[in-house]
Amino acid sequence: MGINFFRFVLIIIFAGGGYFIGCQIDKTDNIISLIGLGVGFTLAIFVILLEKNFVRVSHRVILGGLLGFILGLFIANLLIFTFSSLNITNPLLNKVIPIFFSTVFGYIGLVLGIKKSKELEMTGFKKMFQTGIDEENIKILDTSVIIDGRIADIAETSFLEGVLMIPQFVLNELQQIADSPDSLKRNRGRRGLDILQKMQKNVDINLKIIDQDFPKIKEVDAKLVALGKMLGGKVITNDFNLNKVAELQGVTVLNINQLANALKPVVLPGEVMNVYILKEGKEYGQGVAYLDDGTMVVVDNAKRHIGQNLEVLVTSVLQTTAGRMIFTKPKEEVTKEEVV
Repeated sequence: MGINFFRFVLIIIFAGGGYFIGCQIDKTDNIISLIGLGVGFTLAIFVILLEKNFVRVSHRVILGGLLGFILGLFIANLLIFTFSSLNITNPLLNKVIPIFFSTVFGYIGLVLGIKKSKELEMTGFKKMFQTGIDEENIKILDTSVIIDGRIADIAETSFLEGVLMIPQFVLNELQQIADSPDSLKRNRGRRGLDILQKMQKNVDINLKIIDQDFPKIKEVDAKLVALGKMLGGKVITNDFNLNKVAELQGVTVLNINQLANALKPVVLPGEVMNVYILKEGKEYGQGVAYLDDGTMVVVDNAKRHIGQNLEVLVTSVLQTTAGRMIFTKPKEEVTKEEVV
């Protein structure tokens, strides 16, 4: 049975109850009974609309409003107790004062609780709903870093402390990529899902999937930034644009590409290395080789050595946002004056 069935039953109960109360008020007047029926039906519709709106509201907002309402009633009762000690003889005033204070302070507490719930969420309440997770150790994974796959190897080394969180909207994006008609995208999406499955099976990796979403935000990157701000966590990515946007909004970013560049072995001008010349470079006569970590090595006058191993001497090293480039020349062609 669906939710609509229960709503229909609710309407019947409220409308029937209103009709019954109307009959009890005046058994001789059918108008009163019909009014009771209408009032009961209206109340049922109001309750259903209230229920629909409550579904969209964050549980933290509901809790904030509830606590505010309770606090308002508590203050109201303190004031009612104070007035009762004054021995007011007017019976009407004795009835009106409790209703007035309860209504006013209950409403004020409810509204303040709802409005302040976001501030409370960032302090005490947030920790309650994170089941004891240290907010400083929350790492949120984005889609690109999951597909990249290196995060699984990094997590296995235990260098990443705390909880690795994957929002449901990231999983949805991965699923869409895995279902793409484009074979390349489909393979990337499936690889990401395989990586997650591998990480879930590792008992040493604390991986959690959360349902927190931001319906008003359409872009996944913007949702990740909003989630990072809300939880006070760090976003792990290798997306350069997301990196910049998150930093501008005060969210800490851990970039896998930056980590990889930092871990590359330091090569100094004057060092000798043996490389395999793979292809021709952009400039005339250049050859290009790659180290095991993917670092590009540009070798002057090495076009004729394509497909061969060659001893080269480092002349300079260039660090860019995309990575590190090493410029070299064949060892036998370099003079000491050329090394910078």
